[in-house]
Amino acid sequence: MLKTIGQLADLVEGAVVIGNRDEEVRGIEHDSRKVGEGTLFVCIPGVHVDGHSFIPQAVKAGAKAILTTRADVTVPEGITVLRVKDLNQALDTIVPYYYDYPARSMRVIGITGTNGKTTTSYITRAILRHAGFKVGLIGTIQIMIEDEHFPIHNTTPDVVELQHTLAVMRDRGMDYVVMEVSSHALDQNRVAGIEFDTAVFTNLTQDHLDYHKTLENYKRAKARLFDHVSEAGAKTGKTAVINMDDEAGFTMLAHTKCPVISYGIEHDARLRATDIRVQADGAHFTLNYAAFGAMKLDLHITGIFNVYNVMSAVGAALAEGVKAADIEAALTSFTAVPGRFELVKAGQDFSIIVDYAHTPDGVENVLKTARKIAKKRIITVFGCGGDRDRTKRPIMGRLAAELSDIVIATSDNPRSEDPDFILSQVEEGVLEKIGDKHHELISDRRTAIYRAVELAETDDIVVILGKGHENYQILKDRTIHFDDKEEARAAVAAKLGKEEN
Repeated sequence: MLKTIGQLADLVEGAVVIGNRDEEVRGIEHDSRKVGEGTLFVCIPGVHVDGHSFIPQAVKAGAKAILTTRADVTVPEGITVLRVKDLNQALDTIVPYYYDYPARSMRVIGITGTNGKTTTSYITRAILRHAGFKVGLIGTIQIMIEDEHFPIHNTTPDVVELQHTLAVMRDRGMDYVVMEVSSHALDQNRVAGIEFDTAVFTNLTQDHLDYHKTLENYKRAKARLFDHVSEAGAKTGKTAVINMDDEAGFTMLAHTKCPVISYGIEHDARLRATDIRVQADGAHFTLNYAAFGAMKLDLHITGIFNVYNVMSAVGAALAEGVKAADIEAALTSFTAVPGRFELVKAGQDFSIIVDYAHTPDGVENVLKTARKIAKKRIITVFGCGGDRDRTKRPIMGRLAAELSDIVIATSDNPRSEDPDFILSQVEEGVLEKIGDKHHELISDRRTAIYRAVELAETDDIVVILGKGHENYQILKDRTIHFDDKEEARAAVAAKLGKEEN
């Protein structure tokens, strides 16, 4: 049933309606390009762009009302104005109500942590689908509604986009929504109006300190997911799934007031992995849980970090009552996640691995796994993003130098920063550990990838880090198409072509 401006206004303390309270709202948008007939257009005053400037375009596209905090806003005749004191608080209240709280009609699994969210979400989705459920996924790479794929711009979309997406998933009959929940989204309350059923914590390492300022603030932001899942709501059967091998797991536990499935390798936990063998062909281990005893697994994904990702996904599935047979069958057939320790095969006699790792912990995990399967040298290509936490740059440089045989530092998404300045900060760390090993600074990422492939010999491993699934690069003045896997294949083709000539 459509809502009126008056109904929305009545939800927000101090809201004022100028115009027709009975105007029916047929959609809520803050992007004038998405406005249709009967839309409530949200005027967000941004740093670079002010939404109020787009009122004429929105009205022309069919908007019948605007939401604003300003008293002096000018609108065409016949356009209703809904004025509120705090725009974000108003949206947090209005938008979930407008869409009839779609999260209440589905089971919602939220996954938070520095690393592993994407892989955990994909494995969880695979398990649930194997068990016969219809599943929607909201994550770093994309939004998925069963087998349909849609692009995404933030790990967790803003409240307007997120509630609309959840409403579409509900209307298409999804049983579950598996979503990555970023610390930014939790801190900014983008998840307002969502009732979580299972909350998963993967790990916490240094990242996003440009935003959170301290690791303690970052940790507290993550812990909000466990406050949310502990709240009483319209649904029952709430569970927290927590990695107890990570010290921050105890903070998540302290914020949890519902049943817990703990998991780990080193510490005592309800769900434990033992007899672990990490090999080039995959990870092999035994999963131990009281309800099913010992489950021996031979997986197509490898790395100790993926053992943890599997446990977090299994914990979520167990929390939702999935049978052990479905869990085992889904894990056995699971292959890979785009851009996560992904092999690039283009006819070369050395290995190329592309991975999204863009934090110190991520770099360390990937390179240690590569070292375990390496027959000869590891050649690492990596960079650090501009306009982001600068303190991790030398740390990542140290790790790359320590765990590689050849290091090629390059650009990631430099954004507004000078790529050479970013490289100088990365090199500070590289020089501390590189010793007599070879390293180069190449600011152009394509050239850096070609150089790594050129240096590679039989049985070496070229590891390209930082962008993974991303198919773009954000420069100072524009965003360009750039895909590490495409560039790696092209570099191999160029090399093989030279060798043939």
